[in-house]
Amino acid sequence: MPHSPVEPSPEGVRAGPADAPAEGVLDASRGPLHPLAARTLEAAVGVAWADPTRVHGPGRAARAHLDTARAVLAGALGVRPGELSVHPSAEDALAVGLEGLRHARRRTGDVVVAGAAERSVLLLRAGDAAPVPVDGLGRVDAAAWVAAVAAPGVAAAVLQTANGEVGTRQPVATLDAAARAAGVPLLLDATASLGRDPLGPEGSVVVADAASFGGPPLGLLGVRTGTRWSLPGPRAEAEQGRVLAAPWVPLVLAAAEAWRQTEAAAAEDATQARALVARVRAAAAGIRDVEVLGDPDDRLPHVVTFSVLLADGEALVDELARRGLAVASGSACTSSVLRPSHVLAAMGVLTHGNVRVVLPLASVSPGREADVERLRAELTDAVRTVRRRMGTEDL
Repeated sequence: MPHSPVEPSPEGVRAGPADAPAEGVLDASRGPLHPLAARTLEAAVGVAWADPTRVHGPGRAARAHLDTARAVLAGALGVRPGELSVHPSAEDALAVGLEGLRHARRRTGDVVVAGAAERSVLLLRAGDAAPVPVDGLGRVDAAAWVAAVAAPGVAAAVLQTANGEVGTRQPVATLDAAARAAGVPLLLDATASLGRDPLGPEGSVVVADAASFGGPPLGLLGVRTGTRWSLPGPRAEAEQGRVLAAPWVPLVLAAAEAWRQTEAAAAEDATQARALVARVRAAAAGIRDVEVLGDPDDRLPHVVTFSVLLADGEALVDELARRGLAVASGSACTSSVLRPSHVLAAMGVLTHGNVRVVLPLASVSPGREADVERLRAELTDAVRTVRRRMGTEDL
């Protein structure tokens, strides 16, 4: 794999008050930068600050750095460098990826096949077609999917590699094969899994989030050669014609460095994270009227969600925060607006009283095992405290 031309020092960044993660971080859906990515970002500001579309010296230097970083990130998605574009966010990359498929196949139809537990940014753009149902674990109904992609008027299908809220993996190979057999291009959403779980070769379009592997929150969009894909309106100038302005190169270099470091340690990190999540699942399952959600085995290694009956999710988050533990509640896609999780509703499980744990990478949070043990030690009493405040402890 090519190396970034902006090389951090071999020892990386020394932990300190300015760059250490917050105490007890167990909500790493967007976690701190990998230490070497942070060091790369700092160094790159001095040498790759220019607009890479300019033809002057600094611009050409920035372009050379960008090309090197693009090759690294394209390898992460399993696409060619010329197939990859870098976007301001994963949400933007998902929206642009789907728009390009729909526009290119507008004469075929405008129906988008999507599972009911997909990210909101995709469901909002999928149109009026009923989403494909998921089971109680959050897994797409394969038979319903096969029927949906074979129906007339389908422009595209979208599928997550795994659900970022409950961790359940999707049967990607099976559903991709069904879409291909029907002649329907598939947008594969790997924003919750890249760097934490192996990515296969499926999908005509692949989208990821650099934040998932310790990079800055940049969207990565890969459109495989041969895919019918085009955007309406005048062609944009930057990033294969998909983005209005070129990315800031230091951020892309930081993302590439994060991938280099995370890829090297991914298998070991996943093994450790899976064991830690198993401890959290066991602790939660041992509390009265608590249901652990998602597939217990076929899942992302670093994600677990559980529902606490007779308790409010936000109150639980606040109580655990008071005890120095940062967790999340509600939907990974909609928690910012504090409405019930559409993912859990689609699964037919309790949509209130939810706690979600997303383990950071060990390289970002060396103390994550101790944080998990603190959560296990505090969880039962935290649940009891919240129920007591709500007057539901004896119900």
